Amino acid sequence: MKDGKHVVLCVDDDADFLESLKMMIEAEGYAVATASSAEAGIQAFKEHSPDFVLVDLMMEEIDAGARFVKEIKALGPTPPIYMLSSMGDNLNRSVDYNELGLNGVLQKPVDPKLLSSTLKSKLH
Repeated sequence: MKDGKHVVLCVDDDADFLESLKMMIEAEGYAVATASSAEAGIQAFKEHSPDFVLVDLMMEEIDAGARFVKEIKALGPTPPIYMLSSMGDNLNRSVDYNELGLNGVLQKPVDPKLLSSTLKSKLH
């Protein structure tokens, strides 16, 4: 928590998408930390101790999101982690998100109502 607000970490290499995601989440009353790569996301995770994580599956490399999840899981107990993907049903062919220990997947473009209900259900 930061200033009494739950912290949501968003990791995505698309700056425009990251900014719109940040605005959606802040409008719901949460604090947001952002990172534009898996490596920066790990640093932000350590620095901000987020209560919820959203991470893009494909960033600088195809499996960057999956590697990010494995690395933060290795640090100890983690908050809910949701993968962002524009791959739709093809996601299961490229990564086993159950094996990664993800709490779920949100499709891009992200539905603001679904994001809001997901955050509320996991953080309250």
